[in-house]
Amino acid sequence: MKILAIHSDFITVEPKAKAIKDAESIDKAKLEMKECLVVFSAVEKNDEANPGNVAKRLAKEVEDILNQVKSRKVMLYPYVHLTSNPSSPGTALKVLKDAESMLLKNKLDVMRAPFGWYKAFTISCKGHPLSELSREFGPEDVEGEKRHEKGVDKPFEMSEKQLSPAEKVTYSTALIIGKAVKDLFPEAELGSIGFYQDQAFVDISKIKLSNEDFDKIGKQVNKIIGKGVSIEKVAEPKDKLQKEIKKDLGKPAEAYKVEDVIVVPLYKGPFVESSKKVSAFKIVNLASAYWKNNSNNEQLVRLYAVGFNSDKGLKEYNERQAEAERRDHRKLGLQLGLFSIHEEAPGMPFFHNKGTFIFNKLVEFMTSEMNKLNYEINKTPIILNKGLWLQSGHWDHYKDNMYFTKIDNEDYAVKPMNCPGNILVFKSKLHSYRELPIKAGEFGLVHRHELSGALSGLFRVRVFTQDDAHVFCTEEQMQEQIIELIDLIGRVYSTFGFEYKVELSTKPAKAMGDPKVWDIAEKTLADALKARKMDFKINPGDGAFYGPKIDFHVNDALGRSWQCGTIQLDFSMPEKFDLLYEGSDGKKHRPVMLHRAIYGSVERFMGILIEHFAGKFPLWLSPVQVKIVTVNDNVVPFAMKVMTEMKSKGLRVEIDNESKTMGKKIRDAQQEKVNYIVTIGEKEVEKNVLAVRTRDGEVKFDVDVDGFIAGLVDEAETKKIK
Repeated sequence: MKILAIHSDFITVEPKAKAIKDAESIDKAKLEMKECLVVFSAVEKNDEANPGNVAKRLAKEVEDILNQVKSRKVMLYPYVHLTSNPSSPGTALKVLKDAESMLLKNKLDVMRAPFGWYKAFTISCKGHPLSELSREFGPEDVEGEKRHEKGVDKPFEMSEKQLSPAEKVTYSTALIIGKAVKDLFPEAELGSIGFYQDQAFVDISKIKLSNEDFDKIGKQVNKIIGKGVSIEKVAEPKDKLQKEIKKDLGKPAEAYKVEDVIVVPLYKGPFVESSKKVSAFKIVNLASAYWKNNSNNEQLVRLYAVGFNSDKGLKEYNERQAEAERRDHRKLGLQLGLFSIHEEAPGMPFFHNKGTFIFNKLVEFMTSEMNKLNYEINKTPIILNKGLWLQSGHWDHYKDNMYFTKIDNEDYAVKPMNCPGNILVFKSKLHSYRELPIKAGEFGLVHRHELSGALSGLFRVRVFTQDDAHVFCTEEQMQEQIIELIDLIGRVYSTFGFEYKVELSTKPAKAMGDPKVWDIAEKTLADALKARKMDFKINPGDGAFYGPKIDFHVNDALGRSWQCGTIQLDFSMPEKFDLLYEGSDGKKHRPVMLHRAIYGSVERFMGILIEHFAGKFPLWLSPVQVKIVTVNDNVVPFAMKVMTEMKSKGLRVEIDNESKTMGKKIRDAQQEKVNYIVTIGEKEVEKNVLAVRTRDGEVKFDVDVDGFIAGLVDEAETKKIK
């Protein structure tokens, strides 16, 4: 969404004529408002992914600006001309109405110019430094990725991540952009420089920017790059914000300068030595952020950027972005009828019939793999009482992300994880050493309170299904079971054609348990990886609060990395819940607990698959495998016979015998991304053959019916990727 806010002496608006067929009904009265903020807005196509969130962000931005200009009056003015990629009129109107309602609830004086009309208007801008402001945001608000207490400063922390050479170029680009802004606007002061996914950002204080400034900022960046300015260590920062960053970071913090600009980075050794190392760059987006993630503090401008050491790198990045846009699972999810998200349940996906099929197929596949390894499958309650979560440690370590309720005047929590429920199942009887290892799986529905701005399709949700399992074993069985899990994860990922990387995540700052036990646990995980001769890197401080873990990152068709699988070694939970088994000596012993997930969440994994395959699922996973299209009504009986034969072999087939042109039928089937399109005309009936087209356009004629069906069955059973 794009907005332009004008602090005005007055505005008058007079509707003239309908601009669109679905213009809202009005009485054509002339509107007038004095001493007000006029907010011109354009809702964009990508906002359709989560219009409810966009409306909330619009209302928030309007309130923030009203506070800055010391006003309580606002005119919301729909102005589609701010964008070249508008949303549907229905979505745009809904966003405006919802934002209007939110503002009215906060006792603001609100008017809204009529939607879908040509309008004449007169406006008088006040002309002070804050009288003209612009904002741009989307359905995902990337501000404040981590939850913190509202109204409280979130101190800066030094990251233990070691930046790769490519990441150093991008991080340095953000610094150079900050320097360029400082050159153009001397009053500007740089805040923090950080990372969001593959982009670096720089926060800037005391100025306002818009997308229109990108061009002149870019020209100044090119000048700095051309000069070959060095990036050097210095003793101390000079500016107030940088001094505050250094104070928060403490002793590890170092200051760097590029000419007259000095910053304190959040990473060690993060910059290239010269601006000439940045050969190409792109300012990706403009947003806003509060200093130290506290809405009571100053609102800063945040510029996102990428940088490369060659023009080729930038070209490839732009191509990947275009391809990622084409593969966006939110768009494909709607196009293919897989899922939808509604403002009545933000962050809670609604799976449609075809999406439910894929979901269930993923569960079915994982269940079959677990059955091969003698897993038990449990199902535990969604709501459990407070005492259990206190005992598990989640109440102290994870409370901000949980939902709560009261039953019979007692506190309960909706489970964010399946672990405590499966612990209770294990504890329901005393087990013998002969029963171990016990492998308890659960496709458990969990709820976690994610920030509204972080919600994104199936990737970031508030309710999801974890493909959880918990292995209870002896210390002697521990390494063997970890290796078995490593092998299982490898088999599952190879089925989808994924390559993957492995990280060992170690003890976090807020961890529970004996440090010596942590050392043992970390060594055990490392030894298991070495036993399988797997390359892995250490991810310091990113373990779970109860134990270290192995994280598995799959690489999709676009080269993007997704953390999905995990194996977590836990000595703490068995201690906390007093878990015991009877040993061969007749005495009671403490089991070791392994937590594991492979998909991570079925919902998120499904989103990854949609984008990985661009909606073109392998045959075994496709909701519709074959679409039969008929040339005329005369061939329908033969088509029905073929469909019956296919269905008898377990294939999923639909027939299109509607009164449409053959071209339209084939285009519709291709749009649905079915694996095979079978065309049946008079010739096919006469010869008892098929004309078969793949979804990518390859066509074969005179295809034997039985042979074709047998080939499909083999392709599905062997889970081939084509």
